[in-house]
Amino acid sequence: MSALINEVAGNQALLAEQLVFEQIAADLVSQSWSVVLDGLPPAVAQPLFQQVRDLNDSDFDPAGIGRSQDHVHNSFVRRDQVRWIDGATLAERVWLEWAQRLQTYLNRRLFLGLFSFESHFAHYGPGDFYKKHLDAFRPNGLERGARRELSLVTYLNPGWESSDGGELAIYDAAGEQVLRRVSPVYGTVVVFLSTEVPHEVLPAMRDRYSLAGWFRVNGSVADRPDPPQ
Repeated sequence: MSALINEVAGNQALLAEQLVFEQIAADLVSQSWSVVLDGLPPAVAQPLFQQVRDLNDSDFDPAGIGRSQDHVHNSFVRRDQVRWIDGATLAERVWLEWAQRLQTYLNRRLFLGLFSFESHFAHYGPGDFYKKHLDAFRPNGLERGARRELSLVTYLNPGWESSDGGELAIYDAAGEQVLRRVSPVYGTVVVFLSTEVPHEVLPAMRDRYSLAGWFRVNGSVADRPDPPQ
């Protein structure tokens, strides 16, 4: 009986995951971005929350902007701190496996050609921000070839209130009109085209934790991460 119950529960979890992935795919086709409340499964979110809760300030590094030799720290543009994920813990491996399943689904559904994934924890202290930006630019004006093709964000903030601020502002392609403000509520998943969706992290009133990741297409130069880890 217990085996049957476990099988049913597993099938339900798989179905729920497929529904989330399909919503993301459909949204990307219709508007280049997707927001799914409770999109991250509890089995993935909970160990990540436990890990980030146990980290100290010294475990994070100041975030920068730019790529390769142009990678610099600029507190006028962004003031968050990051810790890159390398799969060293069970929580990180579970997260990377979930991201791999999303990558596989979107490649089959949308033929995106995503071939690798990198991600980090991000910590925004009270008042920290990241001004409006794109995650990647199309090189030489080509339609494809950007190293970062698809951006993925999820949040690890239980009990987050609207008065806490810290929203992700998603802009139109021209970067002039805010299309949606996403509160960094625990388990919310945001996915968008890295080269097409300007976005901004607004200041929060309290500590704000998230994971940010990027799926890349085969347009890398010398196989170096962008920005360097």
